[in-house]
Amino acid sequence: MTEPDFTQDHDFDPARLEAFLRPRLELKGPLSLARISGGQSNPTFFLTTDNRRLVLRKQPSGVVLPSAHAVDREYRVMAALAGSGVPVPTVLLYHGERDVIGTPFYVMERVEGRVFHTAALTGVPAGERGLMFRAVAETLARLHDVDWRAVGLEGFGRPGNYFARQIARWIRQWDSARFRDIPDLTRLAAWLPEHIPQDEATVLCHGDYRIGNIMFHPSAPRVAAVLDWELSTLGHPLADLAFSALAWHSRPEEYGGLVGLDLDSLGIPREADYLAAYYQARRSAVAPLETFHIAFALFRFAVIFEGIAARARSGTAAAANATEVGDLSLVFARYGAEAISRT
Repeated sequence: MTEPDFTQDHDFDPARLEAFLRPRLELKGPLSLARISGGQSNPTFFLTTDNRRLVLRKQPSGVVLPSAHAVDREYRVMAALAGSGVPVPTVLLYHGERDVIGTPFYVMERVEGRVFHTAALTGVPAGERGLMFRAVAETLARLHDVDWRAVGLEGFGRPGNYFARQIARWIRQWDSARFRDIPDLTRLAAWLPEHIPQDEATVLCHGDYRIGNIMFHPSAPRVAAVLDWELSTLGHPLADLAFSALAWHSRPEEYGGLVGLDLDSLGIPREADYLAAYYQARRSAVAPLETFHIAFALFRFAVIFEGIAARARSGTAAAANATEVGDLSLVFARYGAEAISRT
């Protein structure tokens, strides 16, 4: 497990934030603010008073890509999932204006638990790792079985034609961030629209479902909370599932993947076993993953990293290592191109 790295790095007036929050959340005692560094997305802070342990998430300062860093969507979906059986933090307040800290933000209760930034789950006994991966798969299945209309998420996305719309969206995102040629991305952008499977399904998708966005119980092998919902939407379940399986398609130095590790000695399941746990947990039947789904997930991840690289160039990245992390766009684009070459 990687412990949070707390810094005092912020570009807003904490006193102004405190004055805004104190009457609304009935804060008692002085407010302590500490940024959790290391994230590449929305800057995140722990807020602590005598009576509250809170988390604030905000948009990055400066220019952001269209539809990126959607803290309003994070807030809405977590509020909708309260009581659904999908573990999410309790959200308390959303402020969409820029008058308090310079960007929109929301506040939620802090959940205690363990967050791992590599799929190897370093430090966990081998006998528990398989249980944790099963819990991850079952939690994703539970999310996909949520009746999104019943929880008030009508209009959260457009049902149907998901992959065609998403491919077009991520090509636009890439164009918005583009500052260099990546032939593998160009190849994927041309191949994917021609190979979309015919099956249609609409579920509530997390959009960034991976080990780094899962908080596990402090000591038990179960999921305490699913975090980072900014890319959530109504979409196809296999988009989420394929993205959650990318650890089996990348190396440890490539955002904490599993390729090259001795999975048996670590107690980590094979990709097929992880996928089977998901299929078994779903209340409704779902088609199996195809090369298309993995290629799409790799393409999308590559575009996300290229956005990080673009923010690093403009000086608005959320983390000091954004340039290095952003260059993973080249790696994941290559893996995507290799995947479609094997078909």
